[in-house]
This record gives sequence, C-alpha cells and structure tokens, in this order.
Amino acid sequence: MDQNSELDVRKAVRERYAKLATSVDSSCGDDGCCGGSQLISIGESIPAEAASINAGCGSPLLLISPKEGDTVLDLGSGGGIDVFRASQLVGESGRAIGVDATPEMISRARETAEKHGEKYQNVEFRLGEIENLPVQSDSIDYVISNCVINLSPNKRRVFEEVFRVLKPNGILAVADITVDKEIPDSARTNMDSWSACIAGAISTAQYRDLLTSAGFSDVELETLQDSSVRENSDSHKYAFKTFSSHIKARKPLSRPVL
Repeated sequence: MDQNSELDVRKAVRERYAKLATSVDSSCGDDGCCGGSQLISIGESIPAEAASINAGCGSPLLLISPKEGDTVLDLGSGGGIDVFRASQLVGESGRAIGVDATPEMISRARETAEKHGEKYQNVEFRLGEIENLPVQSDSIDYVISNCVINLSPNKRRVFEEVFRVLKPNGILAVADITVDKEIPDSARTNMDSWSACIAGAISTAQYRDLLTSAGFSDVELETLQDSSVRENSDSHKYAFKTFSSHIKARKPLSRPVL
C-alpha cells in the first residue's frame, strides 16, 4: 500500500471513531466491527461509560491469565472497556495501559478513569499509533487487541512493535476479523469498508505468517463465527466471508536465529 493510501485509511478510521467517541448513542451499528463479542465479567462491573462503546469482535482477555502485578497493554483501546477489565486482573500493583490513535477516544477514556478516582489508579491511556507504540521495549507482560489490527494499513509493523514492547515470554492475544480468501480490490480501495473493519482484514494464514516473521512462536488461531459480507453499490460489488477469530502468540525467551 502506498503512502497516500495509508494516510487515507488512517484518516477514515480516525474520523469514524472520533464520531463514535463523541456520539450520544455510542453503539457502532451493524457492521464488521461489531457483534459476536463475548463480554466477560471480572469481579466488579466496569464503568458504564466504557461499556457503552463496544466495537469488539471477541474477548482477548479470555485467552490470557494476567496475575497481580502484571502489565497489560491494549492496542486501539477505544473507550477503555478491555483496559478497565484488565485492571481488575492485575490489581493495584499492576498496570493496564490503553493506546489509541483517536484523540476523542483517549479523552473519553481518561474522563471515565478520572470520574471513578482511586478505583482505577492502575489505568493509563496514551495517544499513539499501534504501528509506533509509545511504550518502552521489553516492558509488557500481555498485549491484547479487540478488532483493531484489521484497521492498520501496516500490520507487519504492528507485530514488530508488539514484539518489541513485550517482555521475553510475553503473550499477544487478539480478537479480530479475518477472511477466508483475498478481498477484491474494490473492497480494499473503499475507505468506508476499511473503517468498518472489512477491507483491512486478512486470512488466518496471513496472520500466522506475519506473526512468525516478526519472531513470535506458539501461534494459535481459532475462528469463532462467520458472516457473509456484501457491498452492492454501483462502484463496489463484492461478496466474501468474514470471521470473528481469536489469535494468540508468544515472544520467545530468545529470538531464534533465521
């Protein structure tokens, strides 16, 4: 993808999620970014303000077991729903950090945390792109992401950055939209389809290849459900299947020599 196309994708995604963050009705509607999210209950309920913005497609926290004192990083944290969940798992001595590229989302998540005061002193939200994480190397025990990596126009860079920030033996756990075959160019060049979590989706095989190339081991992939996607406008016509999938991988204690 050329630089201009990447900039177009980033603009479309930010505009969509800025609108979601500032909307009175924060539901994301019936599109590829929503539905099928296995909402999990951990201890006390999370803030209603965070729960009202849920654009996930699964529950990455189901794939991991953070303990007291661990640090969890959420890529594309949005309103903070998974960050607030993770904060209950890692306790006061742990950290739950969210990174999001949309200023409006960061502002909303920070306001929610501040509203609840000392209860979420272990929570932090940082503005930044998941391709260039504002996070120290080898500092994170678990990286999670819920239906966000498909929005990135440079997934290889995302996985390289995740590998960088994870501690050795750290875990990446992702819920994301995947596809069963290559998406037509008519969808790949449609910015609305990109921001709706469709045009940027890749196959589980591509996921595995990118993770392995970045240095990850123990890659696990599971498809949870599928749905047909169709676009019938005059300029864009396509039909293919998307899947809600769970992906998990580990950063080895030492990187293998290739």
